[in-house]
Amino acid sequence: MNLLDVTRTEVKYGIGPLETADMRRRLGIFMEPDPHNGEKGYLVRSLYFDTLHDTDFEEKVEGYDERRKIRLRVYSAAAETAKLEIKEKTGGFQRKRSLILNREESMRMTGGDYRFLLERKEPLAEWLYAFLSVRCYRPKCIVEYDRYAFITEHNDIRITFDQNLRASESNFDLFQEEPPLYPVSPPGQVTMEVKYTGFLFSYLKNELNRCDKTQVSNSKYCRARMISKRGRC
Repeated sequence: MNLLDVTRTEVKYGIGPLETADMRRRLGIFMEPDPHNGEKGYLVRSLYFDTLHDTDFEEKVEGYDERRKIRLRVYSAAAETAKLEIKEKTGGFQRKRSLILNREESMRMTGGDYRFLLERKEPLAEWLYAFLSVRCYRPKCIVEYDRYAFITEHNDIRITFDQNLRASESNFDLFQEEPPLYPVSPPGQVTMEVKYTGFLFSYLKNELNRCDKTQVSNSKYCRARMISKRGRC
């Protein structure tokens, strides 16, 4: 079955371009680059879903300790599959469950048709159908950015650098080659995310401590909804 279920710690930091270059150089000594990295990393494009009253957005902005995000994610406009993910956060811990959808299923999902989930064998698919339908989830926003990532197989550690955040609240076509998007983050603004299961090794902690950074809790989804929400996030 095309099913993933992981629980891990995720911490976000805001850093500048000079710190980004320095950290990428340092981490390259201890960690492996993500195999999907190109010279400048790789594309991440997600379509986020929310209730008619934007419950997930509101709970994030209000700082609820327990909250969720539901998204459909691809890494290329030419992708033949997409990941349907639900992320549930409690404090600093994140649980992510996901299903792999084919292109036809993904396009039905984009159109707000979730009935295909009842044809899937995974228990998560049936649960998602009921959850999305009862709570009236609908597509709300496409979020896109460029990511460069480092990985290590021990403790499932990933350190990522995300920049050039852009979005659209009117176009929900995940597979459009060049969708019309507006910029969300200023040039040079980078979000470094540190993700791991269990604990973070001391040698990586030492490298991270040498970086001039500020811990942030902002959500790319919330920031991307700057048009309809008028900068509330």
